[in-house]
Amino acid sequence: MCKIFLCDSYRGETRTSQTVVSLLLQTMDAFMFFTLFSSMFLTINAFESKCPMVKCSRGGPDIRFPFRALGQQPQHCGNPGFELVCRDNTTMIHFPTYGPLVVKSISYDIRKLSLLDPKSCVHEVFLNLNLSGTPFQYYYLLKNFIYLNCSARLSPSFDEVSCLSGSRHHVYTVESSLPIPVSCRPLKAIPIPFAYSPYLADNSFGLGLTWSLPGRKDFEEQGGSCVFQSKAGPKSGCPNITLDKGFSIVHVLSGEAVSMILNILLCIFAVTTMMISIKICNSKKVDEQTENENLLEEVSN
Repeated sequence: MCKIFLCDSYRGETRTSQTVVSLLLQTMDAFMFFTLFSSMFLTINAFESKCPMVKCSRGGPDIRFPFRALGQQPQHCGNPGFELVCRDNTTMIHFPTYGPLVVKSISYDIRKLSLLDPKSCVHEVFLNLNLSGTPFQYYYLLKNFIYLNCSARLSPSFDEVSCLSGSRHHVYTVESSLPIPVSCRPLKAIPIPFAYSPYLADNSFGLGLTWSLPGRKDFEEQGGSCVFQSKAGPKSGCPNITLDKGFSIVHVLSGEAVSMILNILLCIFAVTTMMISIKICNSKKVDEQTENENLLEEVSN
């Protein structure tokens, strides 16, 4: 009878240990999953609360990473060179070589910035806008043209750029391979989307820009953005982060957001630990009750 009791007691302890280990493993798996999900969710919410989307007007384009609205979004919400300004309910972008242009629309999926010239002279933009030193390039295919300033009108086969011409000078765009007429002098040879045509005189046609952020193409195409803390303060970008393509958004935040997330995770850990303890105690009680019933059965037999 003693041998049976010891054997049953040993089996009971074994069952208890196995139950505890199983509970611990299951709870740890659940805790790890919950922690990962919570941290990602909280981090995204923290970023969005610090970098809310902005519009200059009800029908204006959404302003979000990599763009930011000056005076309405913190510096870390956008990349350098992507600053936009809200002026008289109009979204504007400023280029040092030309001046302000109206932002008609922003297509984040195809990375297209559609612009309008407030002066309604798209060829003045082409002639003076220098995109070197900016993150932008023309969205359309380019071809080399020469702007000519002529003292006399050319033949009707040439279309005069009316918004750049005057009573005593006449401006034309011609292909770079054509000979320059005697009455003309070249102003500038540049690659532009199209030559002047009265049928394409709309001040928005061809004035589309695209942008690139080296090393972050795949990530940002999925809608992601990064903000990281440097010694000089918060900066935007993705500094040597291995990105998991299974996630559509990854944000690296610092300061208050990280502290908040850690505090919440500690609370989750404390609650989970308490739940484990309660389950272990309940499991022990059940095992003890089972052992006592088995022991009574052995004694009665």
